[in-house]
Amino acid sequence: MERALPPQPTAPTKRGSRAALAVAGVLGLVAGGVAALTGTGSASADTVAATGAGGLGSNWYASAPYLMPEDNSPPDAAAVMDATGQKAFQLAFVLAQGNSCSPAWGGTSSIDSDTTMPNVIQTVRAKGGDVSVSVGGYGGTKLGQVCGTPEATAAGYQRVITKYGLKAIDFDLEEPEYENTAAIHNEIGAARILQQNNPGLYISITTAGTNAGTGWFGTQMLGEAKSQGFTPNNYSIMPFDGGFNGAAAQTDALVKFNQILQTTFGWTEATAYAHEGVSMMNGRTDAAEYFHQADFQTVLDFATAHGLARYTYWSVNRDRQCPGPVDPGLSGSCSSVAQSDWDFTKYTVKFAGATPPTTPPSTPPTGPGTPTGNPGTCTAPAWNASTTYTAGAKVSYNGHDYHAKWWTLNEVPSASGQWGVWADDGPC
Repeated sequence: MERALPPQPTAPTKRGSRAALAVAGVLGLVAGGVAALTGTGSASADTVAATGAGGLGSNWYASAPYLMPEDNSPPDAAAVMDATGQKAFQLAFVLAQGNSCSPAWGGTSSIDSDTTMPNVIQTVRAKGGDVSVSVGGYGGTKLGQVCGTPEATAAGYQRVITKYGLKAIDFDLEEPEYENTAAIHNEIGAARILQQNNPGLYISITTAGTNAGTGWFGTQMLGEAKSQGFTPNNYSIMPFDGGFNGAAAQTDALVKFNQILQTTFGWTEATAYAHEGVSMMNGRTDAAEYFHQADFQTVLDFATAHGLARYTYWSVNRDRQCPGPVDPGLSGSCSSVAQSDWDFTKYTVKFAGATPPTTPPSTPPTGPGTPTGNPGTCTAPAWNASTTYTAGAKVSYNGHDYHAKWWTLNEVPSASGQWGVWADDGPC
């Protein structure tokens, strides 16, 4: 059987375990839940208890860029939030501790004793944000490989959810695990069990992208999900490290992946896009592809126009220009392209529907938020529950004008709606 992807470079790897990163000097990510540490003072191994009733809107979990707080010169999450407006991060990666069915950061730091992650989570949540945790990644031993059953695998991940009070989790299913049929059965089964046992839990499934959308093993993974009757919030592909030449190749892969989703699940094109996501890599990739700010903008435009469910990238650690030569080669702590700090994170913020802060603050604009015309006279079309709206669509509802921040269907306009998809532009 042929591999879904060409052989990967041995070093550095793109999304590997912390042990592999320490050797190869490569990348990392962030994600998590909705809680703050109990008590004050320094972080401990105490459970991170949930503090909010529902966490952030799903748009923030869908836009959370990956951050690795324990490797690759981790940036200050609070500083990134202040500079960009980003509210969520995807923390990476939870792996099996050794060959045991026990979760550990990077496969070496038990969630029971690690102090770095609780500190980061506390910092993010104290600023009104949240995290999602990514399990898996490129390389390393995954729980699905050693736990034996979906139930045991789910129990291991439930410890992570409970420990950090998570409202979101990402399953990063790629090499070498996704070539292991039994392991993928355990991972998908675990995701299904967690979905049942944690109502409202946001679950993303991330896998390798190819010029055909995804490869044989990615398609097999989708078939496993179908056989188990499991549907996550989204299936995301990573269109890089596979011979991709700029944003056009990435959007073409997304179109083809959409067709795979349609064929596998019997979905319409729109439904497939509503369950599809993209996870990119900023700057220079392992395969010496280059993705610049303009590429991120092109993919963002595609994502919002087609109603994609997720738009994220690897990684915040790399979202800064390298010191010295602009392109010193692949790095886990800088992008190897010309940029200002956090340029790429600002695109995920745009996907979430927010506007990055400016320095100094700009003058409050007039426009959609400024009431004009005769109060009470609505000129925008009335909201319709059966109409699919995309980003920027304008409607009126109960005497107010609203605009959609991203794709939505049958979500009643309200400034305090469940997912925050509608922005209230004020009275008509």
